[in-house]
Parts: sequence; structure tokens; C-alpha cells
Amino acid sequence: MSEPKFKIGVIGLGYVGLPLATLLAEKFAVVGFDLNARRVSQINSFSDPTFEVSKESLKAVVKTIDSEHNGLYCSSDPSSLGAVNFYIVCVPTPVTQDNEPDFSLLEKASADLGPYLKKGDYVVYESTVYPGATEEICLPILEKYSGLKGKEDFYLGYSPERINPGDKARKLKDILKITSGCSPASAAVINQVYATVIEAGTYPAPSIMVAEAAKVIENAQRDLNIAFVNELAIVFSKMNLNTHEVLKAAATKWNFMPFSPGLVGGHCIGVDPYYLAAKAKLVGHDPKVILAGRKLNNDMGSFVAHQVLHMLALKKIGMPGTEVLLVGFSFKENCPDVRNTGVMSVYHALDSFGAQISVYDPVADKEAALNSYGVSLIHEPKKLGYQAIVLCVPHKTLIDIDWRVYNTNKGIIYKVKEAFSTASDGQL
Repeated sequence: MSEPKFKIGVIGLGYVGLPLATLLAEKFAVVGFDLNARRVSQINSFSDPTFEVSKESLKAVVKTIDSEHNGLYCSSDPSSLGAVNFYIVCVPTPVTQDNEPDFSLLEKASADLGPYLKKGDYVVYESTVYPGATEEICLPILEKYSGLKGKEDFYLGYSPERINPGDKARKLKDILKITSGCSPASAAVINQVYATVIEAGTYPAPSIMVAEAAKVIENAQRDLNIAFVNELAIVFSKMNLNTHEVLKAAATKWNFMPFSPGLVGGHCIGVDPYYLAAKAKLVGHDPKVILAGRKLNNDMGSFVAHQVLHMLALKKIGMPGTEVLLVGFSFKENCPDVRNTGVMSVYHALDSFGAQISVYDPVADKEAALNSYGVSLIHEPKKLGYQAIVLCVPHKTLIDIDWRVYNTNKGIIYKVKEAFSTASDGQL
């Protein structure tokens, strides 16, 4: 099969879309579309606010004029999608306040690109969904707004994203890519497009539903395994056992799976299990294990807060009014993403006891923290200003700081990562 000749449109230029658009632009003419005009302007100035794509990589592919030559042209004008014949949708799929799947962004993206679909075009979704959603939810919207018939006039596919934010060792091209299509012929074409740029290779799934299911269980599995070791950390803390040492000993068996306890958040592990659970209910099954893992991981913020309160009580420091500094706010180390951050559960628990909370994180997206949570990240901590300092997210830029400088003489310093793995309650 000859190399496919496509002009590719990537809808959504966030953590998933921009790395993909940048990589594809090395081999194809790519139009990157995002409704956020500010983000588009940043990219055109060779700046990625997610820190996933370097300035050098953007300079190598970004162009200011749309053309048929290889490179990346970014726009917030939907008409820029008119010349595209291979669309890839990379918009977020969050959950509602009730932890139900929120398809609104996916539905809007489908409605926006529908009018530009032409006969022979391809539409591939990368957003995490439950099995069946691409064909049951997205396809009818595409057909409605295009006036075309899916699987006949245009072709549908699904290739789940596997971006690991903040991971500089495993880039998109280094991660095996699952691909799928609505027919054997369309699946082969879609697979070849991705195979053109993914050095690690591709895995053609037998159907779109298989590819969707594979994605959603990847993170559900991790969520359950982390929930298990989180429960072990709680039990072992009551036994004065070092959880890290127990896991280290158990790992000497060849088939023991290594997982570390901690706060669980982010756009994948903290969300995907709810999509799987929702689909399970739709087909008449009451999911027990999946949601039990979610509940336990969601409760870990309260566990941290109560340990902090216990340590303060031992120092005869009570609530309300105690000044607490939470250090780190993003959902994981060395990443600005604050979506579904587990730190908020610590914040809410301490706030319910009357703590006066300040949050410091030089890496996290300050605008997103304020808009999504109403949390204003401070510019810098005040010296000798806090009776409790809780190190929630150990960014590289924070590890070597002597936090005793910001701690009152009678105060405590609690390290979340260490508290989950040692019997010392995380005390410095």
C-alpha cells in the first residue's frame, strides 16, 4: 500500500492534540484547530502551555500560512478545516459533578466538523469514551451536520490516546498505538497514517469497540491496583509497618505487580473508570469493584488530612485557624495539569476543619486552578508563616527546598509521598 496522501486536521490542541499534530506535521500537511484563540496564539509563538512540546519542535513545524506542504498551521477559525480530509478529534471527555460521563465537548467537536465533511473523508476519535460511544454518539452527529452517510460516504475510526503528561522519556512516537476503523479497508488506511509517524509501531484492533474498551480498561486497571496499595498503606500505618518495605519484599516474586500508593487524579485514571461503570449500568450490570476502587482513592485526601490533624494535635495545635501551606497542586509531578487533582480532596478536608489554607505550586496552571477550583495559587510562601506544611506533589523544582524556613518552630512538615510508604507519618 502506498503512503496515504491526506491533509490532516487535529481538533483540540491540548495535552493530546498538540503532540500528535506536531508529530504528524513532520510527514503531512496538518491543520490544528482549537476554539481557544489564546492557545492558538501561544502555539504560533512556539510556546506550549502544557510543556509537552518543546519550543524547538514547534519552530520546526509551525507555519503561518495554510498550505499543502508538510507542517502545522493552527487556527481558531473552523473554516480552516474545509480543506482537510482526515480528521482526528482530541477533545477532553471529563465527568460531571455526579461522576457521569460528560460528552458535551465531544458532541460539540463532532457538530463543528460535520459541515466540512466530504465524501471519502476519514474521522478518527482519540478521546476516551466507553465502548460503543464513537458509533452510538458521535456518528449520528456527524451524519446530521454533514448530510452524509457514515461507513458509506465517510469513514469512522478510533485510536485511543496514550499520552503520559510530564513523561519526557516516553514520547508519543515511542508508545505503541492502537488503531481501528469501521471496515477492514478503512482500518488499514487509518493504521497506515499512524504507522507513518509512530516509531514504536501500531496495533490494529479488530473493531472500534475493542479499541474503545482497551483504552478505558487500561486506566481502570491502574485505578484498582493503586486503590489496593492505598488500602494497604492505611492498614500498615495502623500496624506501624513500612509499606514501602513490604512492597519491596513482595516484589521479589516474579509475578508481583509493582504499584505505589498515593493521591489519584488527572484526566485518565481519575475519570475513565466512571465511563466504564456508566456503560456497565447501561447494559444492565451493577459495577461493584470498579466503583469501590474509585471511592477508596477519592477518600485518600481525607486520610492525609486526618494524619496532619493528628500530628498537629500531638504538638497541641488545634483547629480552627491553623495556617496550612499545601505545596504542589497539579495532579502529578512536573506537569502543569490540574484536572481532577487529588490535592483538592486534601484541601476540602482541611478546610472543613477550619484551616487557613494557602497553596503554592510554581509548575501548575494558575489560571486553570483559579477558574476550575477557585484556588488562587500564591506567588511564594511566607517565611515562618505556617504551622503545617503539606508536601503534596514533589515537582523537581520543589524537592531541594528547605521547607523548615517556612515552618513555625512548633509546626509540622508532612510529606504525602513518604507518608503513604513509611511508618513515620511523613514527618521531616
